[in-house]
Amino acid sequence: MRLGILGLISVLVLTGCGNSNEPVSKAPVDLTDTYTVISYPGDISPVLADRFSGLAMDCVHRAYPNKIARTYKNDDEIGSPQDLFPVFYGCFDWHSSAHGHWLLVRLLRVGPKDAPWRDEAYRKLGQSFTPENVAGEIASFKAVTPGSWERPYGLAWFLQLTAELREWDDPQAKKWLASLEPLEEDIADSLKSWLPKLAYPIRLGTHNQSAFAFGLMLDWAQTSGDFKMVELITERSKYFHMNDVNCPMDYEPSGEDFLSPCLMEADLMRRILSPDEFAVWFGKFMPDVPSDGSADWLAPGIVTDASDGKLVHLDGVNSSRAWNLYNIARSLPEDDPRIPALVAAAKVHQDTGVAAVSDEHYSGSHWLASFATYLMTDRGWN
Repeated sequence: MRLGILGLISVLVLTGCGNSNEPVSKAPVDLTDTYTVISYPGDISPVLADRFSGLAMDCVHRAYPNKIARTYKNDDEIGSPQDLFPVFYGCFDWHSSAHGHWLLVRLLRVGPKDAPWRDEAYRKLGQSFTPENVAGEIASFKAVTPGSWERPYGLAWFLQLTAELREWDDPQAKKWLASLEPLEEDIADSLKSWLPKLAYPIRLGTHNQSAFAFGLMLDWAQTSGDFKMVELITERSKYFHMNDVNCPMDYEPSGEDFLSPCLMEADLMRRILSPDEFAVWFGKFMPDVPSDGSADWLAPGIVTDASDGKLVHLDGVNSSRAWNLYNIARSLPEDDPRIPALVAAAKVHQDTGVAAVSDEHYSGSHWLASFATYLMTDRGWN
């Protein structure tokens, strides 16, 4: 049950926030009536919504610095970011721009209704989501290496954006969605072509990871009613992961991770298995999750230089781990003894990840707010 935004266990004592290297203290939890004190993220505070929306609005139309990772055939195909990608040219790279736009849509939809930033957010989105701009995106999408560009991470975030618009009852959202639907169709078709060909899962902690993308794609497919996509993702997920056991959490995180290979896989599988099936699968997949309610069985990632675009990824892994842990806990049967420890570790990761979101370094500010928003608005569960 939910008792507020911070998702805390009232008898748990935690230390450390931000990028502290201090160990997390362990205080055993009295499991008596434990399920009356566990809660999960939900309504985002006005302070966080203001901070996160500001970071997104600062970058969605900021063309430089820019990383354009695509294959060119000749000099004529090279142009400015805005020439190539009239919608998603900001926020350093295409995928960050996609989820930066998603962040603004998400906060307009579920955030404070009287926030002072809302009018500007509407203007920013209206500037981006025009039929002319989307036509330019479609042309670029078809011009790059067929099917592989921004796959799967950026394409999955784009589908998350259109899913958010589709679920929102705002009249302007319907107009924006109508503009984006031709690109949505091209992207969905390219992914449906790719999925049957993918012979192995992609078990990285960065953009190419398949489990994270599959989760976003599945959520989109269910929202949009694309049952072919649901069928493909469910089949591939079971084929790849039903027999996975003993995921090596001791090897995580890697030095540039922003996604946990183990936890993100579990967050995917809880979407396609019943609670009882998932409980059995998860017990084999991560057999060492404690049942004593402790938090220190999984330490947050440490960032030693937030100005380094790769090292700062670990600020993102803390937020993404947090939503994974919350979602896994809620997917288990209500009396599962592992739930308190999962939620306790989630809370530590949440506090660390959210505290790290700042505008000090563009290496992190252009994307970390999206991860924190996904976490704090409980998007992965809704």
